[in-house]
Amino acid sequence: MFNIKFQYTIISLFILGILSFWLLKNLNLNRKYHIGEEIDSFNGIIVYHNGGVNNDSGRNISKTGYNIGLKYQCVEFVKRYYLEYLKHEMPDSYGHAKDFYDKILKDNELNKKRDLIQFSNPSIKRPEINDIIIFDSNIFNKYGHVAIITEVSDGSIEIIQQNSGTLGNTRKNSK
Repeated sequence: MFNIKFQYTIISLFILGILSFWLLKNLNLNRKYHIGEEIDSFNGIIVYHNGGVNNDSGRNISKTGYNIGLKYQCVEFVKRYYLEYLKHEMPDSYGHAKDFYDKILKDNELNKKRDLIQFSNPSIKRPEINDIIIFDSNIFNKYGHVAIITEVSDGSIEIIQQNSGTLGNTRKNSK
């Protein structure tokens, strides 16, 4: 049998773990940057600091009424990049990052919600600069994540991302 002191220790550690996880996801623990501060850019489109990944600074709407997304979230950066740099509005302007990928479509088919050709991984086609990379949801992030490919070389890519976490980086290399 567990003694009462051991049970309290386990319960306390569990509560501390949940509280720490909540703090990381909801507060700006990075004192170097303020929420909404410019921290990077690609092709003239700015990446803003969001603090905790769950921070909500309101909705970003274009002058024409197009929904760009929740300010400083990853989806907002990708849609703002596509709108301002590539002059592309997505027909379905809502949805989480994971919703950018339609699991029903095959490789190299048109995703009508985004009006973009969708590729799988692996694909018949190599990723290109300005492509969107989509990360599915997981136990720690039920919304998924999206980023823009900034560099492609043999066997690796570089991405730029917004809302990578209070201590996360805007650029990431992947193989």
